[in-house]
Amino acid sequence: MNTNFSDFSDIRICDYSIEEYEQIIEKFHGNKAPGLLIGGFMVDLARKNLPAGQFFDVICESAKCLPDAVQVLTPCSIGNGWLKIIDIGRFALTFFDKHNGNGVRVYLDTEKVKKFPEVYHWFFKIIPKQEQNTSVLLNQIRSAGTELLSFQKVKVNTAPFKKEKGSTVVICPKCGESYPAKDGKMCRVCSGEINYMAD
Repeated sequence: MNTNFSDFSDIRICDYSIEEYEQIIEKFHGNKAPGLLIGGFMVDLARKNLPAGQFFDVICESAKCLPDAVQVLTPCSIGNGWLKIIDIGRFALTFFDKHNGNGVRVYLDTEKVKKFPEVYHWFFKIIPKQEQNTSVLLNQIRSAGTELLSFQKVKVNTAPFKKEKGSTVVICPKCGESYPAKDGKMCRVCSGEINYMAD
C-alpha cells in the first residue's frame, strides 16, 4: 500500500506522528488494522481530556483492536492489570482514576461514522473485507481522526476492579506444577475444572 504520509504530516497520535504510530501498530499487532488506527485516535482524545500527570486504569468494551492501542500508547497492559477488557462489543474505552472512579469514556459515534462512507461500510460490515479498498479506508480514517468519536465524563464503580492480594503458591500433587493454594487440593486442570488441551 502506497501511503503519502506528507498528506497527513500534521496528524499526531499521543507522542507519535501518524507514520510512526502506524509503524508501531503494524509491528505490535501484525498489520495496520483500521480498528487499531481508530483506537489510537480514541486513546489520544481520552488522554487530552484527563488531568495532566494523572495515573489511570482503562476499560475496553471490545476485545478487538482497542486493547492493543491502549497497550501501545499507555503504560496500561493486561499483564500489569491496569487494562481491563469487558467484551460487550461496543467500540469504546474508558480511562479512569483507580481511586475515585472519575474518568472519560470515548466511543465510536455511529451517527458521526455515517459521514465517512468507507469507514461506515467497514465498521458495519456492509462490504466484505476482501472487497474493501484498505488504502482508501485508512486514508479516510486518517482524515477523519477524532471526527469519528464522541466522549463523555463518567464515574466508574471501582469496587469490581480492586486487585486481590496474591494467594500462596503450592505444588499440585498430581502434575507437580505450581498453582494458587486458594484453588484447593490440586490445580484446576488436574481437578477437572479447566482443560483446554485435546486428549
